[in-house]
Amino acid sequence: MSTSASAFVGRWRITEMETWDADYCDMEVPAHITVHQDLSGELQFGLVRGELDGRVLTSDGKARLEFSWAGFDENDPASGRGWLQANGDVAEGYIVFDAGDDSTLTAIRRK
Repeated sequence: MSTSASAFVGRWRITEMETWDADYCDMEVPAHITVHQDLSGELQFGLVRGELDGRVLTSDGKARLEFSWAGFDENDPASGRGWLQANGDVAEGYIVFDAGDDSTLTAIRRK
């Protein structure tokens, strides 16, 4: 695993989303994104749950985890894409639903 990839590995607690409030985000479990060493992972917030597949890309000299995801929003199939940019144990990101909503997010790495 490259050094830039290791910057994203771990469980990230989503602390803020622009589009949804904290009550919704933490409705079932604490909102999170988990990234494994192979850059696969999971995300869950509110009634949204999905599996992700990521790649580390560099833009303007900064590493960024870009991912696609597929899963469910309530019981309906859902998918989309997103990205995370980490600065130590804090990350900023963006998540998009295919043909639907989108939101910025802030997350903190949990150890």
